[in-house]
Amino acid sequence: MIGKEDLTDLLVDSHTHLYSEKFAADRDEVVQRALEKDVTRFYLPNIDHTSIEGMLALEEQYPEHCFAMMGLHPCNVGADFEKELYEVEAWLNRRPFVAVGEIGTDLYWDETYRNQQAEAFRIQVELAKTHNLPIVIHSRESFAWTVALLEPLQDERLRGIFHCFTGSVDEARRAIDLGFMLGIGGVATFKNGGLEPVLSEIGLEHLVLETDSPYLAPVPHRGKRNEPAFVPLVAQRIADLKQTSLEAVAKATTENALRLFVHAT
Repeated sequence: MIGKEDLTDLLVDSHTHLYSEKFAADRDEVVQRALEKDVTRFYLPNIDHTSIEGMLALEEQYPEHCFAMMGLHPCNVGADFEKELYEVEAWLNRRPFVAVGEIGTDLYWDETYRNQQAEAFRIQVELAKTHNLPIVIHSRESFAWTVALLEPLQDERLRGIFHCFTGSVDEARRAIDLGFMLGIGGVATFKNGGLEPVLSEIGLEHLVLETDSPYLAPVPHRGKRNEPAFVPLVAQRIADLKQTSLEAVAKATTENALRLFVHAT
């Protein structure tokens, strides 16, 4: 088994939906391509009750590489969200997970269940505190709202990642002040992604790498299916902006992920 001390020069994908049906035809090859690129750990955010079986099967198949979270995605919060949360709570009581996620808020697609999203988010933050787990936050077009929901819940147990962070330097600092890291993915490589100021000013100690695969593939694969093997492209973009080495980015971001996802080490 790979020890924690052996991983610091390798890369981690802190957010990948490898269990997605979009990988059904070649999932094993996708994993192998990532390993060949020294991407050795894949953290799997849950979506809702329908994604649990496939996620846990993948974790069982690759126990040294795949690590499951448990949570309800905000886009899957509906009128019956309490039923979904009972399932989340039952699983958290049943076995270990590395985080409560992917949870949060989303005002991009639909605001119909805005109040339910807020309640589901608060409940899952409290579940994470109860189990002493980090949270992985989705906040699309809703950063300020998410922070407003988080601030009253802040204590020494609150920690995690703002997944797919695409905000400003000021927003990055607000997230960091709340005890969170920033999940940086393919958007960092986009010509108009807007992350250059953040990646230039925010230290590596606050960053983790992710793909959100199969979504948001980095340049030169933009518009195609994303996969964990593309993590080095994100890492290299950060290294270029910070005028440092790929190895330095790999070491810092992997140490950050391992420290956060403590149950997986």
